[in-house]
Amino acid sequence: MARRPTVYGLDIETDTTINGLDPAVAPVLTVALSSDGYDEVFSGPEALLLADLDRRLADLPPGILATWNGAAFDLPFLAQRASMLQVEMGLRLRLDPSIGLRRAPLPGHAGAYRGRWYGHGHLDAYRLYRGDVGPALRVSCSLKAIARLVGLAPLEVDRTRIHDLSNEALHAYAASDARLARVLAERRWPSAARYVDHLAPEEAAPLTFPVRRRLASSVRQPHPGAATATATA
Repeated sequence: MARRPTVYGLDIETDTTINGLDPAVAPVLTVALSSDGYDEVFSGPEALLLADLDRRLADLPPGILATWNGAAFDLPFLAQRASMLQVEMGLRLRLDPSIGLRRAPLPGHAGAYRGRWYGHGHLDAYRLYRGDVGPALRVSCSLKAIARLVGLAPLEVDRTRIHDLSNEALHAYAASDARLARVLAERRWPSAARYVDHLAPEEAAPLTFPVRRRLASSVRQPHPGAATATATA
């Protein structure tokens, strides 16, 4: 049996002051990466946050980025914000109409994407669980519902009030979701391997959007500085 690659969980949290689901108006507040043994949380001014995240992923040994609905949300959201802020990243996406959506796509996008980030493949764990566990057990395929189903303890907050969380609470919440995505992907390996995106470098290009020349006055900047890392048990 082939050895499982390293899995990194990834989760983003966006500013819900106006519309946290629209990358044209909502900045990314926090991004969390989770690997076996520790989590890293990236925050601060958005352009710096994105650049720090990109550098970290460039430095990490090649593996699999596990997200929950990242094909339709996290990855295109990050790509659009980076384009608007003129932050160069190694994230590459290709629109794939064969990925079915159960709700409207991200505003400004036509659907979901296959992705890679430097040497990392992408696994949307939501689609893995939606394909069999949800229909078989007739349960919601939200991250929290699936986590509870398999005995994990997700951290719960009001998703519509992300902007009201303290920085500490926001970091903990993002890290929890990144960790859940990673663990759920690892628990279904090798079945999960069939859902991994494997894009050759020439198959996709950076998404481009109008430059964001001025951030909205309502944007909360958590606190300046580079990424912070927190260890987990």
